[in-house]
Amino acid sequence: MSNIGMMVFTCGFMIAIVAFAAAFGISFMAGKYLDASARQPELTNPLRTNVLILAGLVDAVYLIAVAISVMFAFVNPFAGN
Repeated sequence: MSNIGMMVFTCGFMIAIVAFAAAFGISFMAGKYLDASARQPELTNPLRTNVLILAGLVDAVYLIAVAISVMFAFVNPFAGN
């Protein structure tokens, strides 16, 4: 496999792993939010704010990983001259 083929495979693999991790993290956090709001309904509004902020941060990590993989796909620093 050539260097370019390996780089494309690696970028796709990185995007897949980070997407799976982000989806798992957000679903786990949402489940815990539903559990906590069922136990103490008076804390639903403050918990919702925290969950939405944290979901945005987890999604930002995914978008940063996509940007890094796109950077490696188009500007390959390992290809040499």
